[in-house]
Amino acid sequence: MKETANKALSLKTLTKGNVWDIQENDIFRMWEAAEKDSDMKDNLRHYSDIIRSAFEIEEVKIDKPEVIKKYEARGFKVGQVRLDESTKIKWAIKKRPILRVTDLTYENIRHISAAKLMEVIDRNFGGGWDSLSQSIQDIIQSGFDISTTTLPADRLHKPGGMYEKKVDDGFEVLEIPKGSWVEAIFAKAKPEVERPRTKFDIEETDELDSEEDDDEDVIVEDHYNDRDEDEDDYDEDKLTEESYRTTYEENPEDLSLDAVDVADDDY
Repeated sequence: MKETANKALSLKTLTKGNVWDIQENDIFRMWEAAEKDSDMKDNLRHYSDIIRSAFEIEEVKIDKPEVIKKYEARGFKVGQVRLDESTKIKWAIKKRPILRVTDLTYENIRHISAAKLMEVIDRNFGGGWDSLSQSIQDIIQSGFDISTTTLPADRLHKPGGMYEKKVDDGFEVLEIPKGSWVEAIFAKAKPEVERPRTKFDIEETDELDSEEDDDEDVIVEDHYNDRDEDEDDYDEDKLTEESYRTTYEENPEDLSLDAVDVADDDY
């Protein structure tokens, strides 16, 4: 089904959202199909900016087999594109990997699985859901239902508890040890609701197709290797039952967390 949808896409219908649905070979196919389009030359900047939002593109300036093999060894696909009637160049194209939480955007968040999201979160921090910036949380929650719980390690997998119910409901889970406690982050992809196109959407798309995108490139600072401020500051003594908390959407009484064990009246 998705392969059929990809073949129906063209440079004119490509957006920063659906560009994540296609692969490198699709780019070359679309570019070749658009070569005879009289509007193509005037919109090259617009098309290439959309492609670059999801793909790395490098011009192959030395067209030799050994050079191309080096690109292919790095995961690039190499192909020829025509810029105008007399100018042909070779591009090396590779889909941008989603490895860090800073790689997540509103455009690509629905193009990864919940399992992949757990890998990305696990790879980028060890402080729990609350250590993510609000902007990253908003991006993730635009595509996934998220809930969390922090429990003593020996109670997290209690039969009939939140963990079991979430897994049975199709949620992926990431467990983050915090001393003798564990934070569990649950994620499940939200159903995608297609919004009907309005007259305004159609007019806006037509306008974009007839203009070049003059936006300047935005430089995103990479803090991947920066030391987290809270790194090594974790104090297990602070994680008492006063900090015991769970985020959820269900009725708390249905979670079987034995709240009576940690009620304030017992102290």
